[in-house]
This record gives sequence, structure tokens and C-alpha cells, in this order.
Amino acid sequence: MTSTYHIGLFLLRFTFSAMMLSHGIPKLLNLIQGTLMNGDPIGIGVLATTILVVIAEAICPMLIIIGYKTRLASIPVIITMGVAAFIVHGADPISMKEKALLFLFGFLAIALLGAGKHSVDRK
Repeated sequence: MTSTYHIGLFLLRFTFSAMMLSHGIPKLLNLIQGTLMNGDPIGIGVLATTILVVIAEAICPMLIIIGYKTRLASIPVIITMGVAAFIVHGADPISMKEKALLFLFGFLAIALLGAGKHSVDRK
């Protein structure tokens, strides 16, 4: 693979993860303060939902940025964005689902392509 391919993989990982962190960091701070999310879209409880969303939107993107276990770390993000697009916004028009779908397919591409050589895993 060429150097530009690996730089492209890094840019894909970094940009999608940095944008996801803008959603995940506030949720992490709210969880630390004891504030839970409002919804429970899959019926596992508000606390469990909040913890899983924080893992998917704050912890996993940090792992993806540095390129550690990138494919594995992409899975919780993909699942969370699938729930957001198809359950939380299931009855909404496409304009309401658009951001979740963009994140879903961006992280799906990351999961399929891997981290590249500019990562902690260097594969």
C-alpha cells in the first residue's frame, strides 16, 4: 500500500473520531457528575444505556484516534449509531437520521479498512 493510503486511513480515523468526541465528552462529563441520559431506546435501563453510549462515543473514539484495536473499538460506535439512526430516529425523516448514518458508515469504513501503519498497532 502507498503512503497516501495510510495517511488517508489516519485522516479518516482522526476526523470521524474527533467529531464523535464532540458528542461523547459532554456525555462523559455528565456521567461523572451523576447526570444520566433521558432515553432508554433498547430497554436495558438508563444507567446501562448512558454507560454504553459513553464508551461508544468517548472511549472508543480515543482508541481509534491512536489506532489501538481500531476494528474492535469501531464496533460499539457502529452499534450506537445504528440504534440512533434506526430506533431513536426510526420514524423521523432522513434529515434527522443523517448525522447518525454518516457516523455509522464512516466507522463501518474504519472497521473494514483497519488503522493502517500510522497507528499504535501499525498493521
